[in-house]
Amino acid sequence: MGLFSRNTDSDDDSDGEKTTFLEERGFIASAIVVGAVLICLVVWFMLGGRSDSPTANPSQTPSTAVPTGQPTEEESNQPPPASPTEVPTATRTTPPPPNSSTGGCRAKNPSQAIPRIAAPVAVSWQFEGKMLIPIQAASGPTSTSPNGVRSCFAHSPTGAVLAAMVLLGQLQNPEVGIAALHSRVYPGPGRDAAIAEARQTAKTPSSTVPGDIQFAGFKVLDYPPNATRTIIQVVADLNGKAYGAMPVTMRWYRSDWYVELQPDGSFNGSVEPDILTSLSGYVRFSGAA
Repeated sequence: MGLFSRNTDSDDDSDGEKTTFLEERGFIASAIVVGAVLICLVVWFMLGGRSDSPTANPSQTPSTAVPTGQPTEEESNQPPPASPTEVPTATRTTPPPPNSSTGGCRAKNPSQAIPRIAAPVAVSWQFEGKMLIPIQAASGPTSTSPNGVRSCFAHSPTGAVLAAMVLLGQLQNPEVGIAALHSRVYPGPGRDAAIAEARQTAKTPSSTVPGDIQFAGFKVLDYPPNATRTIIQVVADLNGKAYGAMPVTMRWYRSDWYVELQPDGSFNGSVEPDILTSLSGYVRFSGAA
């Protein structure tokens, strides 16, 4: 099963076989395709071929349940907000150095304030493959390995948010995707499954084009004091058609934030991303122009 595989045993799958969501759409994609790409393909499918399907809500466990603040039924009837159609560009803000002896995972007593309204400040956005990822000198990433994998995030809510987005961005980049799976995913059956599938399909080119999918916002679902495990709801935008929100579990391990995958190698197992028509209740956070 891929990082975002989906069991498709509904009526329109006449042969009864289980296929990945990308195969349903006629694509054969790499297992290292970023989670946000698949979020948006889910949006395409549900808005186009299954407009009558109920909105999925990641609520298998209490830890992935979306707290209050989700768009109301009245809001859901509103058209999606307009979004620029041009390909976004990275900001001109000077990014922090690729390796730093301060900040990130080396920061002492980083702020434990949970960003619930305002986005992190002093952030520069850089292209990682086809997506813009956030970089902040204070919370990370402040280290980059020779093979391009970014790491070293602050032990804080903001550090966890940045770590989730950066890892998702790196997974869609074929130049560093498999290396990121090896070094930025929490050890366990999920990582093993994702790496095994990525090795089999890494040579398959991605079907998305630059600018189609970009981050739009986030919500910190669960961050207890001195957290060693947290869940970040990451939202992606597909050219203003809709938003897709998905929980990403982060683990504090070896003095850094790592992504924890489900045993099947996916981020959220059989739970489909939320389909949103607005960012109400979420922190807007995007590098799109």
